Amino acid sequence: MSADVSRNADAPPAPRTRRSYGGQKRTRLRNTLFAVWGAIVFLFLFTPIAVIVTYSFNSGRVLARWSGFGFGAYVNAVNNDVIISSVVTSLQAAVGAALLSTILGTLGGIALSRVRGGGWWAAALTGVLVFTLVTPEIVDGIAFLPWFVTLGVDAGLTPFSNGLVRLIVSHAMFSMAIVTFIVRARMAGIDTSLEEAAGDLGASPWRAFRDITLPIAAPGVLAGALMSFTLSLDNTILSSFVQQPGYTPWPVYIFASVRVALRPEVAAMSTIMLLLTLFALAVVGYVLRRSGSSSTEIIKTMAG
Repeated sequence: MSADVSRNADAPPAPRTRRSYGGQKRTRLRNTLFAVWGAIVFLFLFTPIAVIVTYSFNSGRVLARWSGFGFGAYVNAVNNDVIISSVVTSLQAAVGAALLSTILGTLGGIALSRVRGGGWWAAALTGVLVFTLVTPEIVDGIAFLPWFVTLGVDAGLTPFSNGLVRLIVSHAMFSMAIVTFIVRARMAGIDTSLEEAAGDLGASPWRAFRDITLPIAAPGVLAGALMSFTLSLDNTILSSFVQQPGYTPWPVYIFASVRVALRPEVAAMSTIMLLLTLFALAVVGYVLRRSGSSSTEIIKTMAG
């Protein structure tokens, strides 16, 4: 028996058949086609951004007509009070919406992840959040405008007559659903034994939440806050309905500029805000990496 085993071990490997060679060729061809397709998709997605970044260095007066390389568009953008005011309004609204939606979405996501055996309120909350995501923004804008007027004018709640408050509330109502689903995805499958052990050791519910639950959910919370921030910066339709004079956000300013003619200053400021968004994304990725998350876990957390 041992002799047969030794002879089998010393025997040369079986020669590859024509079928195995054909399978390898098909696999290589398939991988090549997927790589080419991926490159085409990336070019399709990022070429417009590259064009805007390139034309932000246009020294002409009109964006679509290249007149030479220069940094005059950045200087003019920084010295334009209207542009700076709209950018500041967008950043203030984005930060406020991110804070509000992160607080509410974190509580909702943790609550949904802790439901055992389902429940009517969990199904109802999930349905409301999904309905919020799929509702067209123009419908939300038409609904928010009279609602803010009713609260601010008819009911006498003066904060809702402020343009910045309107932007923050309307943007947070949309992004809160995204934060909820991201946090719920982060907390799904997390063992509750640590929280139960903290309670057995005498920790109050608030201290167990602060010292155990919140650190576990922190990567999802941070990813949700970033998503809320970027979605608020990009919101045009809803902002155009609820904005007030003196609180015009950057996307609405660009939309109004398109009707006349886009100037290089718009591309320059858009490039600056793109770099700001990439920096925020890099910070979130760094924090998630420091927390011990792998690349796959980071992608899953960001995607919810």
